[in-house]
Amino acid sequence: MNSLAPVIRIRGLHTRFGQAVIHRGIDLDVPRGEIVGLVGGSGSGKTTLLREIVGLLEPTAGTVELFGQPILAASASTRRAVRRRFGMLFQQGALFSAFSVFDNIAFPLRELRVLDEELIRELVFMKLGLVELAPEHATLMPAELSGGMIKRVALARALSLDPDLVFLDEPTSGLDPIGAGAFDDLVRTLQRTLGLTVFMVTHDLDSLYTACDRIAV
Repeated sequence: MNSLAPVIRIRGLHTRFGQAVIHRGIDLDVPRGEIVGLVGGSGSGKTTLLREIVGLLEPTAGTVELFGQPILAASASTRRAVRRRFGMLFQQGALFSAFSVFDNIAFPLRELRVLDEELIRELVFMKLGLVELAPEHATLMPAELSGGMIKRVALARALSLDPDLVFLDEPTSGLDPIGAGAFDDLVRTLQRTLGLTVFMVTHDLDSLYTACDRIAV
């Protein structure tokens, strides 16, 4: 992929559910190495667009490319390869409630079936450090975590496979202003340190101002 080409490229995207038109003619480029925030009113189709970008939902018309690959038209092997290059932080964290913090972060690494447990252990503690959590937090269960810690564990899981691109769906939802500000600072620091491209769906105007290089409305 050309290093100057956008990581995400959307052209002429339309989405219709029955008679309801959600998107009409969307064009969007997300440049490499930037944080792009997507903002819009409730029910305007932000999460729907996110699902279309990652290939979970097919738009009515138009094209979506990730890393230069048409994600829906690509072969199964190409889709798997592309999906390993991005991580996802879901709204409310979406941690596995029956898994410890350690096992939540280890889950994508174990799914690869190529890493031994010793290496997985090292990587999990490395990711915990990246999101500014201590090793002793690894044994906690999701029910024992604060809202801010849940978001940090979910972010660590999203970073577990060393992605080039990270999707954040309402990452500061439910956090108090101080916690939200700290999370925005963490995302910005990780983006600069790791050279990530970040696509953030948010309603938080402070996040848009603090963290984003570009804003799509």
